Amino acid sequence: MATNPPKGDNHRQGAVRDRSQTYNTKIEQWVKRDTDSGRFLDVKQDGAKFKGVRREHPGRGNR
Repeated sequence: MATNPPKGDNHRQGAVRDRSQTYNTKIEQWVKRDTDSGRFLDVKQDGAKFKGVRREHPGRGNR
């Protein structure tokens, strides 16, 4: 499980589990997905990637 202490240092210990992110070229933003259900969870509004969430590579499937 990912832990975050100490508070406020903007650092995560470990990766976020059961989540992935992919880049949506139509809206040009990163989208976070639940890998179990495939549902979209969140969209990053500032154009940056989500921290600590693995990326899906287009054309290679979900690894």
